[in-house]
Amino acid sequence: MGRVTIAGLAERLGISKASVSYALNGQPGVSEQTRERVLNLASELGWYPSSSARALSRSRVGIVGIVLSREPEMIGSEPYYMRLIAGIESVLIDADMSLLLRVSGPERGRDLEVYRRWAGERRVDGVIVFDIDERDPRPELLRELGLPFVLHGSSGEDSGYAATMADQAAEAGTIVEHLRALGHRRIGHVTGPLHLVHERARSSAVRALAEAAGMRVAPVESDYTLDGGRVATAALLAAGERPTAVIYDNDLLAQGGLAALRAAHVDVPRSVSVVSWDDSILCSVSTPAVTALHRDPFEQGRQSAALLLEMIDGAPAHTVAAGPSALIVRNSTAAPLAN
Repeated sequence: MGRVTIAGLAERLGISKASVSYALNGQPGVSEQTRERVLNLASELGWYPSSSARALSRSRVGIVGIVLSREPEMIGSEPYYMRLIAGIESVLIDADMSLLLRVSGPERGRDLEVYRRWAGERRVDGVIVFDIDERDPRPELLRELGLPFVLHGSSGEDSGYAATMADQAAEAGTIVEHLRALGHRRIGHVTGPLHLVHERARSSAVRALAEAAGMRVAPVESDYTLDGGRVATAALLAAGERPTAVIYDNDLLAQGGLAALRAAHVDVPRSVSVVSWDDSILCSVSTPAVTALHRDPFEQGRQSAALLLEMIDGAPAHTVAAGPSALIVRNSTAAPLAN
């Protein structure tokens, strides 16, 4: 069977193409009986409207864009992004919209050209922006391009942009209090890249809260990879007094840290406790299972997608707070050995 068209449906039903179009698009101008005949035949023949035709009829393309400035192989290995994107998709499916994902690589500025091309070609109706930089050029560029956008997981002050906001201080407090209650006084903190706003917020919050509780913090900047976790942990073990607990800013870093601690014959948790800022299946199946902060990336993705759809519909920019996180305590944390 060839491609089914509006003209073909009209010929089969013996009605005008305009009537078929009204019926398929839910517009007035046809009787309910005619509308039902059209919809039934369209369903029987497996007819779907073309995306270009729908775009012309409603001045939209029905697509939301995401550009991730990460290595492509890293995206597939990081559970956080998989669950986040699943949450975004769950909202877009209900809205009959699609997701266009582009992984541009870590080179700074490559993502800007993607946004310019998308806007110029009218490829997307709006975008969700991740990993906000301290002097990030993307919000102003997207505003100039007239492309609706949402900053996902922003940790800065309200800038007037649409954003979902994460409370890094509250999350840091949950982790630091858990370690303080166990009796830890020397903590290592393996962070992600500190040019990112949320990483600076985390680092500052951990340091301030730990020092207020009489704890010392040794920070080490890393990336979000297994190898990064191994290298950062080796540096912590080689420097002066060994920490009795280490906070890792994602699950891959924590797994790399566990590998480094095993290689150095350091017992977890008797000698060093391990906490991940992100929970995932990696944390629950590792040996030992890792204590981790459950931040519900699926729901976070839903929040960002829903907010973006509001922006596309013309709502004024506003922020949405992420729900509270909960610490899942597993076998990787315990009271430190007596000093």
